[in-house]
Amino acid sequence: MEQEAGEEPGLGRSTAPKDFHFYHMDLYDSEDRLQLFPGESSRIRREVTQAEQTNEPRGTVDSKNLQKEVDELVHLYGLEDDHELGDEFVDEHRLGTLGYPSYGMRRKDSARDQRGWGLSSEAAEAEEDLGYGGQGLPGQCQDLREAYRYTHGRASEEYECYVIPEEEDEEEPADVFCVTCKTPVRTVEKDFEIHKEHEVTPLNKALESAKDEIHKNMFKLEQQIIEMENFASHLEEVFITVEENFGRQEQNFESHYNEILETLAQKYEEKIQALGEKKKEKLESLYGQLVTCGENLDACRELMETIEEMCHQEKVEFLKDAVAMTDRLGKFLKTKTDVELSAQPEFEDQTLDFSDVEQLMDSINTIPAPSAPVINPQAPNSATGSSVRVCWSLYSDDTVESYQLSYRPVRDSSPGKGQAEFTMTVKETYCSVTNLEPNTQYEFWVIAQNRTGPSPSSEHAVYMTAPSPPTIISEATRSCEEAALICWESGNLNPVDSYTVELIQAETPEASGVTESVVGIPTCESLIQLQPGHSYTIYVRALNVGGTSARSEPATVHTTGSYFQLNKDSCHPWLTISEDGFTVVRGEKKTFRRELPPTKTQFTRCVAVIGNLIPVRGRHYWEVEVDERLDYTIGVACEDVPKQEDLGANCLSWCMRHTFASTRHQYEFLHNRTTPDIRITVAPKKIGILLDYENSKLSFFNVDIAQHLYTFSCQLHQFVHPCFSLEKPGSLKICNGISMPKHVTFF
Repeated sequence: MEQEAGEEPGLGRSTAPKDFHFYHMDLYDSEDRLQLFPGESSRIRREVTQAEQTNEPRGTVDSKNLQKEVDELVHLYGLEDDHELGDEFVDEHRLGTLGYPSYGMRRKDSARDQRGWGLSSEAAEAEEDLGYGGQGLPGQCQDLREAYRYTHGRASEEYECYVIPEEEDEEEPADVFCVTCKTPVRTVEKDFEIHKEHEVTPLNKALESAKDEIHKNMFKLEQQIIEMENFASHLEEVFITVEENFGRQEQNFESHYNEILETLAQKYEEKIQALGEKKKEKLESLYGQLVTCGENLDACRELMETIEEMCHQEKVEFLKDAVAMTDRLGKFLKTKTDVELSAQPEFEDQTLDFSDVEQLMDSINTIPAPSAPVINPQAPNSATGSSVRVCWSLYSDDTVESYQLSYRPVRDSSPGKGQAEFTMTVKETYCSVTNLEPNTQYEFWVIAQNRTGPSPSSEHAVYMTAPSPPTIISEATRSCEEAALICWESGNLNPVDSYTVELIQAETPEASGVTESVVGIPTCESLIQLQPGHSYTIYVRALNVGGTSARSEPATVHTTGSYFQLNKDSCHPWLTISEDGFTVVRGEKKTFRRELPPTKTQFTRCVAVIGNLIPVRGRHYWEVEVDERLDYTIGVACEDVPKQEDLGANCLSWCMRHTFASTRHQYEFLHNRTTPDIRITVAPKKIGILLDYENSKLSFFNVDIAQHLYTFSCQLHQFVHPCFSLEKPGSLKICNGISMPKHVTFF
């Protein structure tokens, strides 16, 4: 057994109880280790020396001597009565492997569990003789106790064992899905217990199904969120409109009531002032009359007193004074005394005129007619092919109960007079007008109304509906391994701004959305770069200022090979193209009374037709099924090849020609009326044609036996197209959109 680093010679590893894993934690140097037994160091050194001389393991110590020494130490430290120690001692194997008790253990805090037992004087003297000097004695004694317990297979309360649980075998993961319970299970479980008769499916299939279901639910949730957002927006607009209307009503009431209070205060001041003036006037008149009456009364009293005095006089004196008094009295009596009231005491009925106040009160419920609304310009994406959303605004001080929205179509790019007008009443400051024509301009104007009357009309604004969806022309769609040429019809009478092509890979779930979009296409065709070996679903949308049209009907494009259609405009009248567009048939010879006029597009002399190959430089491959007894010419030609000449008879065509006479087959590879001397022993029934722009080559192959026939080395400065000619009645079947065979790929 190898020695551990820092382990004392003569002591082996301690043996831990079964099912426990102990790790060596004593990393002290041998000189720093606690000496458990007196004379241990000298004894260990002797054993090491002896082991090195005899090549014996250091753990082979006389067990009897060791047991005797331990028994002496137990007696020395008074451990016989300790109830925690057993009566049996360790067996010979454990005694032979006794080491420091920290193997696989960690010391706890010794102060936590002091037992209070000390050492006898005999033990203390023995410790001093062993060189401990009385220092660290309790700790050493404790170490001894633990060593003793450990040799008996027990762990001290002051040590903790690290127990490392054995790793359980990992449970086999679920690999199928129980459709009934809707939970993943293992294959071994599906034939037992509750899943025995349940429907199960592969986990991957269940995962894809769950993802599809989640995608569908997410799409529905998104639609519901959009509807709720639109409804919330509508509620918000109504809320704001109601709040503004009531705010204006409150301001109107407050203004009118303040005006009424001011009018009443003014009338009060006027009436009080008028009453004061009338009071003063009457009192002054009555007071003047009262003073005059007092003066007359005093004069009457004075006369009465004078007359009474005259009556007591003698006759002579009486007569003298009587004449004068009579004149005086006559004059006084002749004076007219005013005994009528100058001012009547009755109060006049003061009628208050509240007509103007009543007018003001009536005007509280009378609001002014609103001002003319302001119609907003059309917002982007605010229209569909049959509807448009019109918005307007009004002055904040106006109170409006409803709006009248009027519209009419615009013809010839000018607001039409005499066109049919349509009017609708709405409550909000917006309206979605439906049942309109696609890609058409409409003229809108709006009038606000309240109980007082209508407002002036707003300015007229022109809105436009979104276009109709385009129509993809499947017959004109061409593709190759790297691109596709998509053609479509607008479907709109008026021009649109642009088009957008959307592509979805067939391998991509529909819910995951569009793989790629090509935007801003000005014309009705687009050449789109694609990835080889895929299938694409293609949609086209039209755009104008009003918004985007709905998707067109889908078209499928494959990039497994070159796909093209035959150009019917170039077809000679004697040839017929099948409905699928891939078979050329020449019937019995027809005669014409006069020759066909020459054209730049249609073959008139050579009974031929040309195909529309996608204008992409690269490698294009197609095959032609032929009859061994048929006279035919196949190859490629430029678009402007002379239509009055045979194929291969000019510098714009490269062709393979076959003629059959009796039992002899003749093959020619023609370009500019020249052909190499080549013999073909096996007549091909299917001919493969490889057009390689990159290497400027045109190659022909016998597909059935994978034989190369001939290759043209030609400088193709312009795009070329497949061409086919039949010199006798028969048919040619074209196979395109196929992958290149291996013998062609590595050619």
